[in-house]
Amino acid sequence: MDYLKSFDSFLRLEKSLATNSVDAYNHDIRLLIEFLGFEKSPESILKAGKADLRRFLLHLTELGMSANSQARILSGLRSFFNFLLIEKVIEVDPTLQIESPSLGRKLPEVLSFEEIDSMIQVIDLSQKHGQRNKTILELLYACGLRVSELITLRISHIYHGEGFIKVTGKGDKERLIPIGDQTLKLITFYMQEHRIHIKPTRMFTDTLFLNDRGKGLSRQMVFLIIRDLAAKAGIHKTISPHTFRHSFATHLLEGGADLRAVQQMLGHSSITTTEIYTHIDRSYLLETIVSFHPRSRK
Repeated sequence: MDYLKSFDSFLRLEKSLATNSVDAYNHDIRLLIEFLGFEKSPESILKAGKADLRRFLLHLTELGMSANSQARILSGLRSFFNFLLIEKVIEVDPTLQIESPSLGRKLPEVLSFEEIDSMIQVIDLSQKHGQRNKTILELLYACGLRVSELITLRISHIYHGEGFIKVTGKGDKERLIPIGDQTLKLITFYMQEHRIHIKPTRMFTDTLFLNDRGKGLSRQMVFLIIRDLAAKAGIHKTISPHTFRHSFATHLLEGGADLRAVQQMLGHSSITTTEIYTHIDRSYLLETIVSFHPRSRK
């Protein structure tokens, strides 16, 4: 039995993977076969053990392959050996005791309060959508919203008296987020002085932010608004709507907020996701020590 062909069919027919994805899996397996010298008898890969796999990963490192690429290849091999295990071709999956290469965690870009304020200050409020765009930036930063949560925010989900908004996040999970008086006043002013002049289409009567056609804003439109304002403010960082969410969380933690509270406001299902902002906080503290402590100065 040709197990490579069987795995190929499994990926195409049962998993319905695209041709490019199947080719990538096959390429990963061929790399291991070539390394182990099994070209003349590909089925010899069934005898590969964890020691072989560790030598293979070391070989990839010596070739200068990045940790991300190695992790992708190992993922492909895991799928192959798991398939063989399910088919009862092998009794032990040799990838089970192999740890994935450490990828590290890239810290997200964060804006300082002054940078956020400078972006808000460059908004021309005399322009047609100036007040709307100012409200968007204030809301992103004040509540740490995802862009999808921002563009789908309903008017009926803004509770002025209680000081909360209700948003629908990933997995259609709803959560309440506190909102300050200043941001609520901006929302009220935007609705009374600007949104009132736009006739919403039937599907968007309860949507807070609208375009000229009375429909909700697209994600791309919010990206363009922020990119344009960053350029006008002279900010050269690579930022997006999500940068305001990162800044919201980082500034709260720097100010002493409880990690669990920040987790709830961000809508993270796991606190480990929120913990990345504690790393940003520590980086900030380290930078402060290096910059200002007498023993750290050159």
